[in-house]
Amino acid sequence: MTVPKDLHELPKFRDGLSYVYLDRCRIEQDGKSIACFDLDGVVKIPCAALALIMLGPGASITHEAVKTIVQNGCNLMWVGEDGVRFYAQGIGETRSSYRLIKQASLASDPIKRLDVVKKMYAMRFDDPDGMSEMSLEELRGMEGVRVRSSYARASKDFGVEWNGRNYMRASWGSADPVNRALSTANSCLYGISHAAIVTAGYSPGIGFIHSGKQLSFVYDIADLYKASTTIPAAFKATAEGVDDLEKRVRHHLRDQFRKEKLLARIVDDINTLMEIPKEEISEEMFIADEAAPAPLWGESEKSLEKRMRHASDDP
Repeated sequence: MTVPKDLHELPKFRDGLSYVYLDRCRIEQDGKSIACFDLDGVVKIPCAALALIMLGPGASITHEAVKTIVQNGCNLMWVGEDGVRFYAQGIGETRSSYRLIKQASLASDPIKRLDVVKKMYAMRFDDPDGMSEMSLEELRGMEGVRVRSSYARASKDFGVEWNGRNYMRASWGSADPVNRALSTANSCLYGISHAAIVTAGYSPGIGFIHSGKQLSFVYDIADLYKASTTIPAAFKATAEGVDDLEKRVRHHLRDQFRKEKLLARIVDDINTLMEIPKEEISEEMFIADEAAPAPLWGESEKSLEKRMRHASDDP
């Protein structure tokens, strides 16, 4: 069970949202909060002070504990070991849709969407100066060169032969070991990216570079980190041998994600891409009374009709 001795030491997401990861334990109701039981004893968890509880393998939770967590406005998430995989989530109290609306507004405006796409490409390079003036075709060309260089460098560093990215879902065993390792590694990165996106209040389906898939934004965000995480991990595991290859890749990435605190880093990077400064998130953005209906869309019919007439008159 991974629980800090002092809950003040909990890692922080942006805007002060904190989380705790629990595995191989039993969670039960404890008064107006919850308690975590394992072979080492009992740890009381102040769920009212948390935004998220991540349940890893071996964790079981009672019905009353779930009710208590929800009543205290804390989210629940079922994940793989150390958050590497994302399986499901349970929503706590009603929260603001501010970040989701901001994401949708940027994705639906062609000019703003292109700006986010360019930022995503720029984040992958050490010297992004001048990239904002490049065309999308130029950026994609640079990204292709960078990815091929990453594969070539990993091949040389770990002494693993590389003949290109090639795999088929329907025929997993037909791919060479390093391609199977890469697919396994990418699935882990997709999982932690998915967890970060959902936790931060964004939609995994509203992408910018990728589109048309339920996980389009997950692929967008995961691509930011592949060269520094999944590629070296896959080649390293392959160089160590083919026995238990997929398992060893997952373990390599699990340890790396935890060491680099990638989950929190992803949230910071997404907020930067979505142009959400830290001071812009405040308590006023959340509905104080969960039972109260949210304000209606404020534009009157007359105002809307006037704007539509003006728009139709534009050449």
